[in-house]
Amino acid sequence: MRGGIVQRVIDRLDSINHGVGMVVRWAAIVMVLIQFAIVLFRYVFGFSSIAVNESVLYLHATLFMLGAGYTLLVDGHVRVDIFYAKSDPGRKAAIDMFGHLVLLIPSMLVLAYWSWPSVVNSWRILEGPISVGGIPASFLLKTLIPAFCVLLVVQSVSCLLASALRRKGNVR
Repeated sequence: MRGGIVQRVIDRLDSINHGVGMVVRWAAIVMVLIQFAIVLFRYVFGFSSIAVNESVLYLHATLFMLGAGYTLLVDGHVRVDIFYAKSDPGRKAAIDMFGHLVLLIPSMLVLAYWSWPSVVNSWRILEGPISVGGIPASFLLKTLIPAFCVLLVVQSVSCLLASALRRKGNVR
């Protein structure tokens, strides 16, 4: 029965990043369309806008920062598999658990801790554009950093629990 409860927790945690991933994937299409429009307007009509150019940067940052948890969910991150590829499932689960407990979760907690004051200050002053004439919302861009950390920690906990189940033989 405990495996069932743990599996439900895993499913709920996974659903967070799945939902975010389904939303932010549209940023890629919007980003391509805006970039096409930028090129079209610049070279055909001689019009350029710093804010429109910056919108591509904002969308790119949103896609990658908020999509990182989804990428971990679908196991799409690059893996250096010197030991991993030829390992049995139990050893793979142990390697995954080590990676989440010793590398991913602590690094995300440190990043969130050290970036938080900058994000809070940015919101306090409603930090303006990156460039003159750009989007007056750098505070939104900086907010992606703790959101990135939270989404990766959520997915890392899910992966950690799934690895623990695999280690015990309750294959997922």
